[in-house]
Amino acid sequence: MTKEEAGGKEINFVTLNGNRFKFNKDGIDTVEFYISTNAGELPKPLVKVASGGEVSRVMLSLKSVLAGMDQIPVLVFDEIDTGISGRIAQKVGSALKTLSNFHQIIAITHLPQIAAFSDLHFSVVKIENEGSTSTHVNRLGESEKVNEIAKLISGAEITGASLKSAKELMAGEGLFS
Repeated sequence: MTKEEAGGKEINFVTLNGNRFKFNKDGIDTVEFYISTNAGELPKPLVKVASGGEVSRVMLSLKSVLAGMDQIPVLVFDEIDTGISGRIAQKVGSALKTLSNFHQIIAITHLPQIAAFSDLHFSVVKIENEGSTSTHVNRLGESEKVNEIAKLISGAEITGASLKSAKELMAGEGLFS
């Protein structure tokens, strides 16, 4: 390991197999992920083309591939449902369910197709009272989970059709693997 002066700045070098590499506190490697989000497109830097939801889905893909080797106990996926619809949401939900065999998964979602795959379901509610806001997290029982998924389907008013759909989603979640 050597240090040199270059224009008043100290530069650190390491020599490996006769090759000299600059390094800093993070090491010698610089990694950039490239992704093509649509067929026929050239890969572009992930950081420049991916939304928050796409980054979450790329992370889900990587974690799914590495699941058996990774020692991280808890994975959090926020905005994983951004910009996707029913069919893809079912695939994402199925992938999360499979990944839960290796890790504790926390997924924040607004899509019933993903929520139906959960083993435990929590509702997060913000309450405003006299100029201040408090957040409450409630663990839902089975019937409350059905109602919450029905709300995701139909909005504030729970209908017979949305309850039926919620139950079908929950009962059929294993069919989408």
